Amino acid sequence: MAKTCTLALLGALVVLSLLVSPIACSTRKLAAKAPVKAAPTNKTTAFTNPAASAAYSSGGWLAAGATYYGNPNGDGGEGGACGYQGAVGQRPFSSMIAAGSTPLFLKGLGCGACYDVMCSSNKACSGKPVTVVITDLSPGNLYPGEPAHFDMSGTALGAMAKPGKADQLRAGGVIRVQYKRVPCKYPGVKITFRVDQGSNPFYFKTLIEFEDDDGDLKAVALKQAGSTSWTPMRQDWGALWRLNNGQRLRGPFSLRLTSDSGRKLIAKNVIPLNWKAGATYRSLVNYP
Repeated sequence: MAKTCTLALLGALVVLSLLVSPIACSTRKLAAKAPVKAAPTNKTTAFTNPAASAAYSSGGWLAAGATYYGNPNGDGGEGGACGYQGAVGQRPFSSMIAAGSTPLFLKGLGCGACYDVMCSSNKACSGKPVTVVITDLSPGNLYPGEPAHFDMSGTALGAMAKPGKADQLRAGGVIRVQYKRVPCKYPGVKITFRVDQGSNPFYFKTLIEFEDDDGDLKAVALKQAGSTSWTPMRQDWGALWRLNNGQRLRGPFSLRLTSDSGRKLIAKNVIPLNWKAGATYRSLVNYP
């Protein structure tokens, strides 16, 4: 009986060793396999907020789509949702403008921001960047798969083409482009204030144009004659800012501008004592 038990025990040990060995061997083979490398990513397709503080420091190109609106060789429109009106076709904008999608327009706070845009996805593309200013809201907003969209003037989109290929590029439908935020540069131009037609001694609204550097504003404040304090203005729409606190306003007015990246600039007494609704006043300052 003891022999039988011993033989049975030895047999069980042999079977167990045969079962264990293949499992251990398989484990070693799995451990020896080379790690799988992740597929490379295309960084230009990643979306980041185009705010000045981020875009200036990154220096990289971001992916977007582009179309054009208006006449093939025109300025796109009359200033649209930013309120620039006919200025978009005149210097210093010179028709090099674009309507931006929501991530670029930023509910009007993106008005005036400048971007380099270039394309290489179409045979007519030159691959060289052109600079455009956001002056409107893109009516179609985003096309499928786009993180951002530029609905450019015909002049601006055509400027991305090789010589003699502007019409071919404009006929290309939705063009895949790359873009990055850049400082605005208006040599010899000072910041301009166009007083809205509806302004009166108790209600002041002005369109602010041609800011160098960031190009757009995140805050505006007004200081009246004889006052030492700044009263915040509210963004009305686009690039227009207003003050209506129910009190009679005393000119001349100084305006303090805060750019997208937080830089402050004061246009002292830029709105004269006897200012007129509908008039345009040019300051003596601009961002360096």
